Amino acid sequence: MRILVVNGPNMQLLGKREPDVYGVETLETLENTLRSLADEAGVELEFLQSNHEGDIVDAIGAAVERIDGVIINPAAYTHTSVAIRDALKSVDIPAVEVHVSNISEREDFRHASLTAPVCVGQICGFGLFGYELAFQAITRICSQTP
Repeated sequence: MRILVVNGPNMQLLGKREPDVYGVETLETLENTLRSLADEAGVELEFLQSNHEGDIVDAIGAAVERIDGVIINPAAYTHTSVAIRDALKSVDIPAVEVHVSNISEREDFRHASLTAPVCVGQICGFGLFGYELAFQAITRICSQTP
């Protein structure tokens, strides 16, 4: 099983950016945690962090026939990117959307997700632990997909 983990704009700043909202752990810490889970489960992971919408769209499109599931935090693109939404919908690969903060408790413009409706589910508000929950969810979904 292969899972693509995508993080959008400014996620490289985890641990520095608004620690009261996003915590003090870094993107590297997150990736190492997920690698440990993946090793235990016999799952291969690929990681992408990009501040560029087109890079994210390209990575999703390139996932066809080689990736079984996606964990995605589109970050700010959650609320603006029809292109990422269309890419997720087009590849027919199950995806779980994850957010570090509870987007429903934040500014009004963050309440709506363009990408969540084309994902199998959304996890938000649990800090980086949300990625562990997303990993459990997507691996279970992928193991049940023929």
